Amino acid sequence: MATETTYNDVVVRQFTVMTVVWGVVGMAVGVLIAAQMLWPALNFETPWLTFGRLRPLHTNAVIFAFGGSILFASSYYVVQRTCQTRLFGGPLVGFTFWGWQLVILLAAITLPLGITTSKEYAELEWPIDILIALVWVSYAVVFFGTIFKRKVKHIYVANWFYGAFIITVAMLHIVNSAAVPVSLTKSYSAYSGAIDAMIQWWYGHNAVGFFLTAGFLGMMYYFVPKQAGRPVYSYRLSVVHFWSLIALYIWAGPHHLHYTALPDWTQSLGMIFSLVLLAPSWGGMINGIMTLSGAWHKLRTDPILRFMIVSLSFYGMSTFEGPMMSIKTVNALSHYTDWTIGHVHSGALGWVALVSIGTVYALLPRVFGREGMYSSKLIETHFWLSTIGIVLYIVAMWIAGIMQGLMWRALNEDGTLTYSFVQSLEAMYPFYAVRLLGGALFLLGMFIMAYNVWKTVAGSKPTEVAVPQAA
Repeated sequence: MATETTYNDVVVRQFTVMTVVWGVVGMAVGVLIAAQMLWPALNFETPWLTFGRLRPLHTNAVIFAFGGSILFASSYYVVQRTCQTRLFGGPLVGFTFWGWQLVILLAAITLPLGITTSKEYAELEWPIDILIALVWVSYAVVFFGTIFKRKVKHIYVANWFYGAFIITVAMLHIVNSAAVPVSLTKSYSAYSGAIDAMIQWWYGHNAVGFFLTAGFLGMMYYFVPKQAGRPVYSYRLSVVHFWSLIALYIWAGPHHLHYTALPDWTQSLGMIFSLVLLAPSWGGMINGIMTLSGAWHKLRTDPILRFMIVSLSFYGMSTFEGPMMSIKTVNALSHYTDWTIGHVHSGALGWVALVSIGTVYALLPRVFGREGMYSSKLIETHFWLSTIGIVLYIVAMWIAGIMQGLMWRALNEDGTLTYSFVQSLEAMYPFYAVRLLGGALFLLGMFIMAYNVWKTVAGSKPTEVAVPQAA
């Protein structure tokens, strides 16, 4: 006799829709601050609209609101399908959604007000940090509880990546956010000096390594084979990719602190681990792209698959560029320049955003009971706007950053600086304009996506998906 259970897709629908909402908001703020670099008067002489306050709002909105929402949505969807069981946790599931939205709302209020710890990607003050920890622990209980009560013995590789991301982000957040509160809106780090910097960039780089890489690789390992209608190219390679990535990534953070007060051996160790990371990163990229073996023709007709495969290409490019920039001699030129901004956005827009967008397009019709998105042509338009926008953005920042670094270290024969800082800034303006154009094109694509999603959802009849289970 067979019994029937239903997957909990309510929370998947909620997080998927909010992914699109926060994506538009976060990238709109990004375009505004890019415009402020050209026209500073766009802060309207209002403190909470200045670049220094909006920039952390932009990073938090894109990473934790947009990226976080699709990670919740996709992990909840994938873990149920691959474990053939409903989400564990009952009311905890709803708490993860509403708690995470509250975190984002509090960030949107406090950061423009200047309430900040000033730690990169960890700017939120201690009461919000506690809420983040509570939501994250609840997320872990839901995810691993679902794995524990799975109906199949095997744990699919996507769940290994999601699981590693959940555990490591919890550890990173709790350790780095340790602080001594002095009021409701102000605290001081529990660490001091170089130790504080080292722990911050252990957190900062691994926020990239686990939040923005491991979690999204889990997404890739499920949705690329699903969209391509092919098994993953090499399951053995996916397992090697997983274990090597999580073993190596955690040690790479010190490369953010070259030529600082951090001990020289620590800087060198971070550089070495960064260089070794190239191997597992490219192994994962190759595994994802080669999944299309025998199905390359689908790229001509399936824009969703194109989003995913191009995202993997950017993943490969970013994970080559990152180790190269960690080499001390290269870093001497690149550090503190806009080359770093170009690198970050080739990963954030090219890898994270594109694979997220592809996942939304693949996921949304399934959980809203539709055969497909409202308009495939709009997806096609979105793809080209995004791709062109990213290329304009990162190429402009690469050229500007290298030029910046060379101008800063150019010396006259008597040892004085050839260029003043203002001259280097003036030389940046044309490239800031190109970056703004690239960002605006990407944002336009997000608005098209929002319209496509709205039309798809408005015309759909959400249904719970039933799966037969053995008694």
